[in-house]
Amino acid sequence: MLLLTGSPSVGKTTVLTKAVSILKEKGYSVGGMISREVRESGVRVGFEILDLGSEKRGWLAHVNQKTGPQVGKYRVNLEDLENIGAKAINYAVENCDVVAIDEVGPMELFSEKFKDATRKALESTKIVIAVVHEKAQDKLISDAKNMKEAETFTVTTENRDKLSEIIAEKAIKAMPAPSSCQGQKPQSNQQRQL
Repeated sequence: MLLLTGSPSVGKTTVLTKAVSILKEKGYSVGGMISREVRESGVRVGFEILDLGSEKRGWLAHVNQKTGPQVGKYRVNLEDLENIGAKAINYAVENCDVVAIDEVGPMELFSEKFKDATRKALESTKIVIAVVHEKAQDKLISDAKNMKEAETFTVTTENRDKLSEIIAEKAIKAMPAPSSCQGQKPQSNQQRQL
């Protein structure tokens, strides 16, 4: 298990995304979820979820989300988090070489389905590459960091350009030859509307 942490906006998701691309180029199947910020006119309005297998997108949180747990100025969209994010993690555990999870943080931890899917990934034999929020406190995070095979990398402006290759190489060394995610067809790339 390879864990990425670091200060906000340092590039954790970028490191993970590049590592995923390297692994895919080498023939490994990678599933799971990525969350990325969404900006309008230069202002961050929310975070989207991307299922790496189907490329289905949804909202993790948005400033105009009417319901759901509140984190700062955002409300968490539990429906998309569970129906896209948690499902993507579960699918990857069953069908892919590598499970990517971005991120295990305050917004995602409101969902028991997300936590269950993440725990299932951590307890599986699959390679897991996960972004872990720097300051969030939860048993799931402490359990992940304390697993004997876990290795934690702190992303910095100095190391972020080379870290993706390091992560990918460590993942490859821990895996047999590549397989493929079976049975998942790309779905609509449309973003859900609030």
